[in-house]
Amino acid sequence: MRIKFVAYCLLAFVATGPAEAADCRGNPGALGTSRTIAVDPAEHQFLGAFQYRESLPLDDREVVITFDDGPLPPYSSRVLDILAAECVKATFFMVGRMARTYPQLVKRAHAEGHTLANHSQNHPLTFHRMTVDQAKQEVEDGFASIRAALGEPGGVSDFFRIPGLLRQEAVETYLSSKGYMTWSVDFMADDWRRIRADEIVRRALHRLESRGKGILLLHDIQPATAVALPTLLRELKARGYKIVHVVQANPEQPKTATLPEQWTVARAPTAKTASGIWPHVQIASVTLPPPVLEAPSMNNFGIADPAGTYEHGWVAPIGDRLRADDREVPLPPVATWPPSLHLVAASSSDVLPAPDATNFRYSRVWKQRLPVTRTARKPIAKKDGTTASTATSAPKGTTGTIGTPTRGVTGPRPARPVGHQIQLPKPTASLSQRPGPN
Repeated sequence: MRIKFVAYCLLAFVATGPAEAADCRGNPGALGTSRTIAVDPAEHQFLGAFQYRESLPLDDREVVITFDDGPLPPYSSRVLDILAAECVKATFFMVGRMARTYPQLVKRAHAEGHTLANHSQNHPLTFHRMTVDQAKQEVEDGFASIRAALGEPGGVSDFFRIPGLLRQEAVETYLSSKGYMTWSVDFMADDWRRIRADEIVRRALHRLESRGKGILLLHDIQPATAVALPTLLRELKARGYKIVHVVQANPEQPKTATLPEQWTVARAPTAKTASGIWPHVQIASVTLPPPVLEAPSMNNFGIADPAGTYEHGWVAPIGDRLRADDREVPLPPVATWPPSLHLVAASSSDVLPAPDATNFRYSRVWKQRLPVTRTARKPIAKKDGTTASTATSAPKGTTGTIGTPTRGVTGPRPARPVGHQIQLPKPTASLSQRPGPN
């Protein structure tokens, strides 16, 4: 019996055995795939620490590589070439209409041992606000298109990733009711932002070093991703990371035995908790004794001794006493006005000096002017031979307006005031009112 059990374990290892670097033909220094884990979508329906509380049961320095939005030649073809050269297995979340357009790439990815998954039919970035019926059509059409392109319905897993990771609870409820496993991510490389290849490698490695393990999101339709992938795989091998391949459990390949805590996402401490502002403290018991208030001391009330005599103060009248031995404690003396201050009233005989002329600023001193006699102007001759009088219809010697002599009429000007006048500043041009057209 024991021999049969050992033989069964060896057979299972051969069936799901990893593609080690030594087994990679033509590239003995390849990264390879360290192991393969089989998961049951019915038991763990939401994965990815970016949005959910569970992720894949990975060990430290293990990475699962996923690609979205394909297939699209020549970039998806180049990605498959690089993965084959390094003997790395990945998961491809394909768009349904892309799979129908390029079925040869779907068949190649499946033939080379990669996992095929669904990324909707048309990749709409409206999953967070569309109705359940609309989401259902996108999900089911995507599965149907990928299966039709492959020609083998059992070759497509029940893994699904929402386009743009734009989740909503109603759609997630539908996905779980159908038994699909919804994938999010643990970290990204931002390769959809059209950044350079070296920047993709830098971001992926930096975020992987921060987490230590997880699901990496890439896009096989981006040219920069195809350029960055060889460097990224070499850096992963140089830093001691291992690739894990994820497949769906089936009767021929049962699920990998794991513990529940392996699926739970361990949140990294934040900057505040790491710096000690709010440390995590393990509390053995939260049962605390009931609070007991101390009895007030007699010294709080100014009582010097148990007999009830006060330290300071005078004896209150008998009618105002609360008890026979009560005495009142006076407040400490407060100086309401400094005693050293001495006010001197001004003498009534003091006379204020007269103001000097230099205390005022005079702009101009007006003087009485003698009346000026003006002569009427000569009439201006027009072309038709008539003359235009410059005088108005007011009779001679009168004024058209009060205080304003009519133009062309002789007479004395009104007297101007005599004395000091304060000249006000003239208003600016923007504040002055200009006369409008007649």
